Amino acid sequence: MFEGLQKNLTAALRRLTGAGRLTEANMKEGLETVRQALLEADVNYNVATAFVQRVSETAAGQEILKSLQPGQQIVKIVYDELVQLMGPVEHGFHWAKERPTTIMLCGLQGSGKTTTAGKLALTLRERGRRPLLVAADLQRPAAVDQLKVIGDQLSIPVYSETGSTPLKVCLNAVIHAKKTALDTIILDTAGRLHVDEMPMEELKDIDRQVKPDDVLLVCDAMTGQDAVNSSKAFNEALELNGVILTKLDGDARGGAALSIKEVTQVPIKYIGVGEKLDRLEEFHPDRMAQRILGQGDLMSLVEHVVRVQSQVDQEKLAEQQRRLAKGDFSLEQFRDSFGQMKELGIKKVMSMMPGMDMSAFEELGDDPEEAFVRMQGMIDSMTKEERSNPDVIDLSRRRRIAAGSGNEPHEVKKFLEQFDVMRSMMRQFANMSMWERMKMLTGLSKAGAFMPGSKMLQKTKIGTGHRKTAKERAEERKKKRKKGRR
Repeated sequence: MFEGLQKNLTAALRRLTGAGRLTEANMKEGLETVRQALLEADVNYNVATAFVQRVSETAAGQEILKSLQPGQQIVKIVYDELVQLMGPVEHGFHWAKERPTTIMLCGLQGSGKTTTAGKLALTLRERGRRPLLVAADLQRPAAVDQLKVIGDQLSIPVYSETGSTPLKVCLNAVIHAKKTALDTIILDTAGRLHVDEMPMEELKDIDRQVKPDDVLLVCDAMTGQDAVNSSKAFNEALELNGVILTKLDGDARGGAALSIKEVTQVPIKYIGVGEKLDRLEEFHPDRMAQRILGQGDLMSLVEHVVRVQSQVDQEKLAEQQRRLAKGDFSLEQFRDSFGQMKELGIKKVMSMMPGMDMSAFEELGDDPEEAFVRMQGMIDSMTKEERSNPDVIDLSRRRRIAAGSGNEPHEVKKFLEQFDVMRSMMRQFANMSMWERMKMLTGLSKAGAFMPGSKMLQKTKIGTGHRKTAKERAEERKKKRKKGRR
């Protein structure tokens, strides 16, 4: 969803980082380009203007123009302001001790509220809770039936009544939960197509009499500024504890995610990233800021892969995070991740990889999934020793692997070179500061990246990225020295 914003914002920042010397004039011009990029992403006008103003004031306060790396420091300031704009976020709930905890979901019709109720119930059950779904939306046709179907799919109980009122359904659901030893109640309330048509009095009655511990608004990210306006209206009526932003896997421009917290002072707690019932994630402002600035999101990528694989303990998750962040993984592990990558969506996975140029997909005619099949064939044609230690693969082995996978020996060679580039890049990323990462990515955007769809892989079917030899690097340094003497 942030592809357009990432492309425009990165281009705007590159103008600043690429300037040999920053002046007040070109910094003002560059920050105006940043503001324009935010506006094009449907960020609220006042939010975009205030954001750029804060960046400008912070830069002036730190005497950026006099520093040795002014452009890189601007990037760090923009990152910090993005994190502050969307955070902080507390993902926990106000758990009750002597009674079931009640979570009330509200939102416009079509925002994905009922599906989100099921996703939230599944998430909480995975954390050891015993949830009860409550069908309190008696206005929309088939809303009760939809919730029952979701409950059956997840094996989570659903409470409903016929010929009743939403308030009575909610009150009786609390009694039912106590009797059946269920400790978490999720209320799926009624919605309308427009906020002006919302039954706010009905929601206020439920809020006053049921006294939910948390009130969460479900917003459709595709609606852009309407999501911000509806958040403001619901918060004035109910005092929201948080927002769940849905449909972030679509082509929304990202303005809602950047605007809601600033306008309403209500944090985004969770985001929906797909139609499947396990596609609900905690919202992390720092990770989202990294993705917006083109730095990828390795931690979320690992969590995605682990979620698709199986239920694992936190120690194993942390270990996989450390290994991926350091680039410490083999071809065998890379091969094992293909299934999860297909399950998650290859483009989505690639958007989380640092330095990935998603616009290159538009320039390539090849299906990225076919490129992955090629790589999978190469790895399958290797021995166990070769997969764990690619350095042992010489010319004769490359020929055998190429014959076994239906590729050419030089394609196998380039694949191995790019795998090494990616692993090295991950290792460097783990030990870099924010501006060092941005500087590295500026170079990567020119050279391309490792995965299918990157500019580095456009010259052959699976890639012919060129790694400079020591001689070529020496020649480059010699040319730079000559240019400096002039």
